[in-house]
Amino acid sequence: MEVILLEKVRKLGLMGDLVNVKSGFARHFLLPKRKALRATKQNIEFFKEQKKIFTENNEKLKDEAQILAAKMQENSNLILIRHAGKSDHLYGSVTAKDISEVITKSGFTINRSQIIMDKPIKTIGLHDITVTLHPEVETHLVLNIAKSQEEAEKQTNRQE
Repeated sequence: MEVILLEKVRKLGLMGDLVNVKSGFARHFLLPKRKALRATKQNIEFFKEQKKIFTENNEKLKDEAQILAAKMQENSNLILIRHAGKSDHLYGSVTAKDISEVITKSGFTINRSQIIMDKPIKTIGLHDITVTLHPEVETHLVLNIAKSQEEAEKQTNRQE
C-alpha cells in the first residue's frame, strides 16, 4: 500500500515521502496514529495544500521536544533498585515499562513506546537508554541499576 508520511518515521522516511508499506503496517500503525495518509490523488493534493501547516506544527513540536530533552539531560540521575544474585544478574529483567515509570517519577511524562531498547536489561550496572521525544529528537540517559541505594551511589562515583 502506498502512503504519504505526515511525519518522520524511523527506518521508513521523512515527512512528505511517498512510500510503499505492507497493508497491515499501514492499517494498524501508520493510519490510526496519524503518521500517514493513503496515497490517493485527493490526499496527495490535500497534503500539498497543507504541507506548510504540517511543517510549522512539526517544527513547533520539535522545538518543545528539544527543550524537554535538555531538561531531561540535566536531571538524568535515574536509579532503579532491583534484587540480583551474587553474579550481578537480575532476578527479573528491566523493561521499557520499568524505565518509563522511573522517568515519570523523576517528573517527566514518557510512555514506554518512546523508549528504544533492543532487549531487556538483565544485569546490574550503568546502562545507556535512548528516549525518543519526537521523531527527530532523541535523548540519551544513563540508568543506574543497583541492589541498594548505597551501591547505586558507588556506581555513580565510579562513572565520574
